[in-house]
Amino acid sequence: MSAAAGSDRDYEVLLARLYAARRFGMHLELERVTSCLARLGRPQARFAAIAQVGGTNGKGSTAAFTESMLRAAGLRTALFTSPHLSRLSERFRVAGDELAPEALLEADRAVTGAAAAAGFDLTFFERLTAMAVWAFAEQAAEVAVLEVGLGGRLDATTAVGAGVAAVTGVALDHQEHLGSTLDAIAREKAGIFRPGQRAVVGAAGEPEAVPLLIDEARRAGVAALTVVEAGAIAAVAGPLGLAGAHQRANAACALAVADHLEAALGRAVDGDARRRGLAACRLPGRMEEVGSSPAVVIDGAHNPQAARALAAALRELPAARRVLVLAVSRDKDAGGISAALVGGAAEVVVTATGHDRAMPIEELGAAVRAAAPDLPVHRAPDAAAALALARDLAGPDGAVVAAGSLFLAGEARVALCGDRADPRPVSDPLP
Repeated sequence: MSAAAGSDRDYEVLLARLYAARRFGMHLELERVTSCLARLGRPQARFAAIAQVGGTNGKGSTAAFTESMLRAAGLRTALFTSPHLSRLSERFRVAGDELAPEALLEADRAVTGAAAAAGFDLTFFERLTAMAVWAFAEQAAEVAVLEVGLGGRLDATTAVGAGVAAVTGVALDHQEHLGSTLDAIAREKAGIFRPGQRAVVGAAGEPEAVPLLIDEARRAGVAALTVVEAGAIAAVAGPLGLAGAHQRANAACALAVADHLEAALGRAVDGDARRRGLAACRLPGRMEEVGSSPAVVIDGAHNPQAARALAAALRELPAARRVLVLAVSRDKDAGGISAALVGGAAEVVVTATGHDRAMPIEELGAAVRAAAPDLPVHRAPDAAAALALARDLAGPDGAVVAAGSLFLAGEARVALCGDRADPRPVSDPLP
């Protein structure tokens, strides 16, 4: 057996192990990750600085903007995001590049050993978080940017300990796990704030949640607090690498994070690095154009607020005829997402992704029909078939928008861009 074949087999074993770890569900607590990292020698202590980014929407974009600016300033960066679109390695980036499978396998072996020595099992996201921190330290990253997975107060990334923490904003999502009100969700999200931290409250959520986040940050005893307001958003200069007017708020939040990281690092991230970093930032699946004749735009838009932001951005894209391709995970508000996105659509194609979190096509179709009774609704068995049908319906001068799930965005990239996909889809388990 060749070395490459052996590595491929080991990687498939890793995916199988992660799939099996999903049976532990999402147990939000910090003790297991804290203990695991301690047994690994506290690799997080090897970074010059760590930034943690939470929030309902915009946290992935804000984390990506932050990392891109730091890298443009000459720092060796690490970025941990979730979920991935088509392959696990997307979650782990050092100096802008995905970690190689061999590095992931090495990190998995280290984390598996530490957990076994401690006598406990790690959940799916706990394992990935510990792997990220250990691998980033082994890759000699100077600064790590960690995106929160779910919530904040008890998210695995919070066990790492960050000198800078940002909450981009709060909207209704994951209510079954975080609480049924903005107040409850804001308190969970703001749980990443710690005494002595430098903190940022962003403007990417519902405005009424901002005072709650500010109060929680002050109650936590943060050392410094920046609140992103309209003036800071308007002052974001130059082009952004991520499309849509809503990305200005995310960029403003990232700029505030960079300000605080300068203090933590004792090193400037100057204006030129900031401009170049914001312009060069790339994050697949965020209002990303992946086709032409007709234009094809993909976006995660996995909750109503994100869907409304996408709908507003789409009004800037003229098209003779727009067709919506929609897939939603079954734990999401399909009615709210549909109501936000059907405006401006001539027809809708509903489908389901290959992930076991997918909402059944019939159920999603009913949600779309309730939101827009007169809109033609078609069904397709999978993303590739849905996109092919939608492109035919739109015609060469029209546009196709695929939204409602980052899993759909990933499958669209595989179908239209030839993106590499893992041999086995492995996603975060449902709460």
